[in-house]
Amino acid sequence: MRTRLAGAIAALTMVMAPGTAGAQGTCDKSCLEQIVARYRAAYLAHDPAAAPFAATVRFTENNVEMPFPDGSWDTVTEEVGTPLILSDPSSGQAAIFTGIMQSEIPGFLAVRLRIKDRKITEVEHMLSTRRNLSSPPTPFEDPHGFRRPADRSAVVPEADRNTREELTRLGDGYFQTLENNTGEIRNTRFSPDAVRYENGMIFRDIEKGFKLGTYAFNNKVRRVPVLVDEVRGISLFRGFIDHKGVMADYKLTDGSWRKSIFREPHSWAFLEMFKIRGGMITGVEATFIGTSYNQVSPWGPGNGK
Repeated sequence: MRTRLAGAIAALTMVMAPGTAGAQGTCDKSCLEQIVARYRAAYLAHDPAAAPFAATVRFTENNVEMPFPDGSWDTVTEEVGTPLILSDPSSGQAAIFTGIMQSEIPGFLAVRLRIKDRKITEVEHMLSTRRNLSSPPTPFEDPHGFRRPADRSAVVPEADRNTREELTRLGDGYFQTLENNTGEIRNTRFSPDAVRYENGMIFRDIEKGFKLGTYAFNNKVRRVPVLVDEVRGISLFRGFIDHKGVMADYKLTDGSWRKSIFREPHSWAFLEMFKIRGGMITGVEATFIGTSYNQVSPWGPGNGK
């Protein structure tokens, strides 16, 4: 992986050199995704000089702000599998969903980058490991075996493509449905074969789970859209899911009973993306961690929605 990415750096240096096509105007999708490749290589090499960082970089990992570089920049040893790359020229941002190793510790990493004047100015990591998900029982698979559906990175044909506003609205409808889940689908639609991945673990038939009211224990979902990849049909959100911990047993819409696993105040923090085609969510992928109840994001807006 490092050898391949080192080769990519050399090629990208030529692409971004003065006088070439990428050197003038705004940073388009190709430009953003070239910078993402250099970021991945620099991260694995523990070498910020290998990527185009601004003189001042704002950096968070798991909602903790710290000097750059720090955190997993010092401990990452390998990237696992094929990453999903997102880019949004309208906001000057890009994102990565990937698997990593920190020595023998597997993890799922979601990254948001802000790029200005072809320099990375913001780095936001959401890094999930078993330690960060210690309780209650939560989804976590080995990233070595994780294979996301091929359509996640595919360009959506123009006839099935949704507007930027629709991509955001349908993703937000997912969270409306998740909050105080009663069985009602609120302001979104799901394709019959839509699946969700949470830290690499697959959950099939998303709509069925919602219609049963499976997630009634979610008291509040605070979220904010942070990136839209219009060509790939993907909206990305940052947020928190809050559980007051007061619900014990609850009744599903089919009349059966469930016991809540949340019996104390608790929150999840996440970066979560929605693949959308023809006005329907076809897939969901989330990297999330357990965190302090009612924690807020250092990135600001969206903490209280």
